[in-house]
Amino acid sequence: MRISIITACYNSAHTLRDTMESVLRQSHTDFEYIIIDGNSKDGTTDLIKSFEPRFGNRLRWVSEPDAGLYDAMNKGIRQATGDVVGLLNSDDFFTADNILEQIATAFENEDIDAVYGDVHYVKADNLAKCVRYYSSRPFRRGLMRLGFMPAHPSFYCRRDLYLQHGVFDTSYKVAADFEQLLRLIYVHNIRTCYLPIDCVTMRAGGVSNAGWRSHLNIMRDHRRALRSHGIRSGYPLLALRYFYKIYEVVKSRCMSLL
Repeated sequence: MRISIITACYNSAHTLRDTMESVLRQSHTDFEYIIIDGNSKDGTTDLIKSFEPRFGNRLRWVSEPDAGLYDAMNKGIRQATGDVVGLLNSDDFFTADNILEQIATAFENEDIDAVYGDVHYVKADNLAKCVRYYSSRPFRRGLMRLGFMPAHPSFYCRRDLYLQHGVFDTSYKVAADFEQLLRLIYVHNIRTCYLPIDCVTMRAGGVSNAGWRSHLNIMRDHRRALRSHGIRSGYPLLALRYFYKIYEVVKSRCMSLL
């Protein structure tokens, strides 16, 4: 079972080392690692070059201008040759050394099209400090009408489904990941499986955590995606997931005090 891992990055020299190290530590070694760099100016490409000998022929990368994060991810998906494809952000890293092994084992079941698990957010200056645990356990297909989706950094899908149903729609600036999962899970009803594992450690921040304006843009993108596929929803329904998000944050902080 060959797994394609795609990392899109731009000026990520201060975080990409952790990402690459976590890939190298994986016990499942049948993978290809594709890095799509947006023509970084901060030494990111020098860092990638320094890792090339350690990856051998399992690393492929390109550095060139792109039209943003989702465009870069699409480039990676189109280059992928593995049986299964997953995305690992340049400021994230695998939480444990056997994540790919557990994913590969799950895909031995030919009735499964995609898997997803949990992720957790940490402080950028303290990677041991969990500020939010994002569990995909409660996710159900119907909850996508409320804007819920599995933790996207934990989502791994058979490559032929991307070829069949399409990649990211780059006209969505902040929620193309939601639209793509909506298309795969809700519209085409692919067969998914939840893995009860913490797949990825994520540094808090980024496009989807940049204040209330960002969240408003996300809600607009969610509403647009749902409408484009003929799925009834609205802002009151989409706002409900933020109550659950607050619950996750409060629960994570309380657990950290124990």
